[in-house]
Amino acid sequence: VQLQASGGGLVQAGDSLRLSCSGSTLTLEGFGIGWFRQAPGKEREWVSHRGSRDGTVDYADSVMGRFTISEDVAENTVYLQMNSLKPEDTAVYLCAAAIDWPPLEYQYWGQGTQVTVSS
Repeated sequence: VQLQASGGGLVQAGDSLRLSCSGSTLTLEGFGIGWFRQAPGKEREWVSHRGSRDGTVDYADSVMGRFTISEDVAENTVYLQMNSLKPEDTAVYLCAAAIDWPPLEYQYWGQGTQVTVSS
């Protein structure tokens, strides 16, 4: 497993969680890193990314102002801080790494972590 997402859990609306995307054989600093989520019965949705060249970040409108992507290079980990969680944020969250930026595709995907937000 080259990427591993962790940190999910069951929380109440308004709570916070911090997800981690850790690289095992990948050095994340050299890749563009994306966070995605997939809710039951829905297509996978892009949530946020950190670019590989200038480190620019971006967020989906649905999470703008509530989620923050950050990185600890020494820990080889990219984080997704999620505040003011809503029930509609419930999904399996996945991280992915892209060799090129902007990416035509993400080449490496980690196993997801479940986030469940109760109302």
